[in-house]
Amino acid sequence: MSTYTAVHLAKRPKSRIVAGETFVTKTHPVPKESDLKDGEVLVQTIYLGLDPAMRGWLNDARSYVPPVQIGEVMRGSGIGVVKASKSPSFPIGTNVSTMAGWTELAIVKEKHLEKVEIPQNGKLTDALGVLGITGLTAYFGLIDIGQPKPGDFVVVSGAAGATGSVVGQIAKLKGCTVLGLAGTDAKCSWLVDDLGFDFALNYKAPNFAQMFRAATKGLIDIYFDNVGGEILDMALARAKPHARFVMCGGISQYNEPVQKGPKNYLVIVSMRIKMQGFIVFDYQDQYPQALRELAQWISEGKIKRKETIVKGGLKEAEQALIDLYKGMNTGKLMVEVTPESKAKL
Repeated sequence: MSTYTAVHLAKRPKSRIVAGETFVTKTHPVPKESDLKDGEVLVQTIYLGLDPAMRGWLNDARSYVPPVQIGEVMRGSGIGVVKASKSPSFPIGTNVSTMAGWTELAIVKEKHLEKVEIPQNGKLTDALGVLGITGLTAYFGLIDIGQPKPGDFVVVSGAAGATGSVVGQIAKLKGCTVLGLAGTDAKCSWLVDDLGFDFALNYKAPNFAQMFRAATKGLIDIYFDNVGGEILDMALARAKPHARFVMCGGISQYNEPVQKGPKNYLVIVSMRIKMQGFIVFDYQDQYPQALRELAQWISEGKIKRKETIVKGGLKEAEQALIDLYKGMNTGKLMVEVTPESKAKL
């Protein structure tokens, strides 16, 4: 091929991402091997991971990473294969994970690449899920901030998503009782029947508030929050003294023009709750140890996972991201940019 496509930020959304307006797809000439500098490789993207945090990257506001600039390729992590190389560490044919963005091809410096190592019972896409930023977020959020102890009662919102589904399973491995909150009966069944959660509730059920009070009658030791909004307020009302609230995300608020914080915040004082936000990048020096443990759990079948893979190429990424905020995915959401069989030819 002589050209490749990439998706660029065209306009900052004021609330929800607007199909055909927020992003624009552009074609670019394929780089030649002679364009590579020493220590660089040409990566062809196979899978692109989509995450709720992407909405925040579109805002022109101070955050843990700079906002994506107008005209830039949309930021995103992916799995790819090296098609040309001037790095002895990453020869042609090596599978890599990298933050190359929403693009079919990218020139990437070797310092921004990680070799994909697939453990027993693993697969390539695990590098975007349990063995990627998703799994690391679950691991450090629960272990470091939640500090689970055997017998703790753990509640996970967004429990059928990429991060929440791993959080609940790690909590079970640590001897906790786990309640997952998800948006469909099918997701709730998956959490209990396949992943081993003790209970799961559909937060869209008409009597959810009543069911939540009943399910938390023993009160909450650890609340792992991926959702925010009203459910966070409900969890605060059911917290034990000295409960740990792990603030990972608030997907219910990401697309709102005016974001709402918790009304029950005074419970944080009266119950002496520790409520802490975190960013997984803060733990980079601890990634190797965490990945070894996560890989071991996968090898032993102690962590299971599901993926929602959108086929059809990069042109499907924008709509897939819009659908992410509607809860269309179970487990990790990703776009198949290039079929594996074609990428390896």
